[in-house]
Amino acid sequence: MASERQKQGGVQPGKEHVMDPTPQFSSSDYQPSNKLRGKVALITGGDSGIGRAVSYCFAVEGATVAFTYVKGQEEKDAQETLQMLKEAKTSEAKDPIAISTDLGFDENCKRVVDEVVNAFGRIDVLINNAAEQYESNSIEEIDEPRLERVFRTNIFSYFFLTRHALKHMKEGSSIINTTSVNAYKGHASLLDYTATKGAVVAFTRGLALQLAEKGIRVNGVAPGPIWTPLIPASFNEEKIKNFGTEVPMKRAGQPIEVAPSYVFLACNHCSSYFTGQVLHPNGGAVVNA
Repeated sequence: MASERQKQGGVQPGKEHVMDPTPQFSSSDYQPSNKLRGKVALITGGDSGIGRAVSYCFAVEGATVAFTYVKGQEEKDAQETLQMLKEAKTSEAKDPIAISTDLGFDENCKRVVDEVVNAFGRIDVLINNAAEQYESNSIEEIDEPRLERVFRTNIFSYFFLTRHALKHMKEGSSIINTTSVNAYKGHASLLDYTATKGAVVAFTRGLALQLAEKGIRVNGVAPGPIWTPLIPASFNEEKIKNFGTEVPMKRAGQPIEVAPSYVFLACNHCSSYFTGQVLHPNGGAVVNA
């Protein structure tokens, strides 16, 4: 059997359909209760990993889901996710849509928002989740093009999408940003990625203060080691083998173990007094922040 690294080709974005074992995006233990009935949600990077699990949970909770993926590289994952969402959605929700784009540029983010609004009329929940990461042993290996690429995907897109989506969001809407345990603990070989995730935390806190008077809540989720396509696309075989063993639970988490945090933060009757906060599904790592 080919190694995960060989199957992924060591490039990003990673591909979920070639992973073995496949990440778990659903669970028979998850019992939906119409928490997001009637909501329209836009989820970036929703074709695989945490984004796929969030898309699934939102669909079974009654939301109409739109998600983005990388054009030319993630079609198979996106089509599988789209079919899964069509089968999972509630009868009152509209059919899901998948939008291919490079989110690192403002005009592309505006087009995504326009497409969602044209299809569904509004956006109630925005999940800024798309990200990429690359290993390096020294800051000297991180050149300007790579630094710009990582920041464009991991934080520029959060600004761009939020700016355009807010025109179509109203009181009671929710914005949820994906950060990382690395923003709090640091990561020596993922320096630029870690820096963007720290920016996401600060962005979440500042934006929450800005939008509080409009009744729009802004929160974040900081996953620990989760088995997603980013992992085999980023690390060598030894690190893949030991991935997750450093946390108190001694294992990597599954996307379905993270997705309910997003459901909680998106649901007004569950988290109406939460804004500017970050949830930490990380296997027991204490971040003290």
